[in-house]
Amino acid sequence: MAAAGDSVKQPLLHRAYPSHVASASSPALPSAAPGSAGRRFPGVLDVPNLKKRGGGTRSWIRVEAATASVQTLEIDKATMMRRCELPARDLRLLDPLFVYPSTVLGRERAIVVNLEQIRCVITADEVLLLNSLDSYVLQYAAELQRRLLQRAEGDELPFEFRALELALEAACSFLDAQAAELEIEAYPLLDELTSKISTLNLERVRRLKSRLVALTRRVQKVRDEIEQLMDDDGDMAEMYLTEKKMRMESSVFGDQSLLGYNSAGAAGTSVSAPVSPVSSPTESRKLEKTFSLCRSRHDSTKGSDNTTTEHIQELEMLLEAYFVVIDSTLNKLTSLKEYIDDTEDFINIQLDNVRNQLIQFELLLTTATFVVAIFGVVAGIFGMNFETSVFNIENAFQWVLVITSVVGVFIFCSFLWFFKYKRLMPL
Repeated sequence: MAAAGDSVKQPLLHRAYPSHVASASSPALPSAAPGSAGRRFPGVLDVPNLKKRGGGTRSWIRVEAATASVQTLEIDKATMMRRCELPARDLRLLDPLFVYPSTVLGRERAIVVNLEQIRCVITADEVLLLNSLDSYVLQYAAELQRRLLQRAEGDELPFEFRALELALEAACSFLDAQAAELEIEAYPLLDELTSKISTLNLERVRRLKSRLVALTRRVQKVRDEIEQLMDDDGDMAEMYLTEKKMRMESSVFGDQSLLGYNSAGAAGTSVSAPVSPVSSPTESRKLEKTFSLCRSRHDSTKGSDNTTTEHIQELEMLLEAYFVVIDSTLNKLTSLKEYIDDTEDFINIQLDNVRNQLIQFELLLTTATFVVAIFGVVAGIFGMNFETSVFNIENAFQWVLVITSVVGVFIFCSFLWFFKYKRLMPL
């Protein structure tokens, strides 16, 4: 009966959807999984090994706070969002396919850090570092593991502050190294340009200045991010994840204790005989326990507030130390930019001086041409073929030449005197 039913259904299926039914001779279409025939839709192909959008996994390096163990995990975006309670836009800041400026965000259960090559999520129990082939990423994981293993006694700095401090240190060191490398390359090149102005040297300085501007923007963004954190106590308090975790655990434990007291009191009341509410020892004892629990919770909240204030001061001092470091790097780049500007001004002055000399030489040539033209005018007058009274004067041509020469020399010397002593042309 089943075979007969299948033979009846097969033509109907061909007539209903002839273009979407795979034949036995067409191995291009994948076969349906068992039990999935009722869930297939017409016109939709189930292509295997097709990477769905948003479903890809990324490699993360996990550094655990308790044991200082380092391991590599493959976690997708949705699991990462649930694990750290982060929105998708925060994780997008860590995506290596996009270029985002340096950012440090404090969230409820995590700190999102995007500082140059260091892109990680810091929680109270672990650090999830985006895996990369960059040496700074591997050095960060190894150095954090070493510091956790060699933790000194009496050092009560929370784990998240340690991880954040190491990320700031790595970013500041990376930027300072790039600034030092740029300085080593820039100063000899600028000195060479001042001694020899050429197209090749100008092109090299142009590329150097472009790199300097890009590096200055990155350093300025890190500096502004640290300064913004230092100015906002609320953001620094959000980064104290250990205290929030302890407070949450104590709150859950207190709620469970209060629930246990209420259930025990209810059970005792139901079992015992009915008594007067005024003289009931069970109700008064339960009320005293509730008041003591609320008082202890209030005292713990006040103590946690004091502890949070102390740790805010610790975090502020930590940020201030690296603010000084990044500000020093920014000052180096600013000094280098000023040196480049001074070199450009010096080159422009040299070019202006050469341009002025060319203009002076051009004016001298114009004056000399004018003097020679006077002699041409005299020769042209005396070379005319008509009679005048001037031609009858004895030695008239010689006298005119002498006068013309004196006038020409006077004009030429006057130009020279004005150029040299009156400084008509600016240098």
